[in-house]
Amino acid sequence: MPIRHTPDFDFETLAAAHLESAYNLARWLVRDPALADDVVQDAMLRALKYFHGFRGENPRAWMLQIVRNVALTRLKGSPGSKASATEDASAFESETLSHPTDARHEPEATLMREDDERLVQRLLEQLPVELRECVILREIEELSYKEIARVVDAPIGTVMSRLWRGRKLLAEAAGAVERS
Repeated sequence: MPIRHTPDFDFETLAAAHLESAYNLARWLVRDPALADDVVQDAMLRALKYFHGFRGENPRAWMLQIVRNVALTRLKGSPGSKASATEDASAFESETLSHPTDARHEPEATLMREDDERLVQRLLEQLPVELRECVILREIEELSYKEIARVVDAPIGTVMSRLWRGRKLLAEAAGAVERS
């Protein structure tokens, strides 16, 4: 039986609570700000359409699963998506990494932190999508393994394996950058 929609639990409340995470995941998957906007909009429309069937268990994972499905469908259907992703990577980096100036930080420390963040961004972008999405959902969105398994529709063991491989590839790539 579907949950009863009350003023405390309606679609608008659910969507607002998870919109930032939805957009963040879409940006990481499609790597194009305009396409990410479209993905989130389509995902919200789809979520609204099927909200009557939502049972109330883990709304964040439910919403992110819809975003993921829409994003992957868009990527499969758009042959030029890889080219546009590369063209927009620098815009993504600058928007994602912009920090308000904080008088407590020395300019050199701020520059070093921004360089480190750009490196992490580049390394994450090099991961295959199935590894990148698991790393993003765990390390940035802080979802549990069980929640990630629901979002990517895979067993928890597969999620753990993808996280291990993704982290290993990131560490190896970071080591290679350090040595160069």
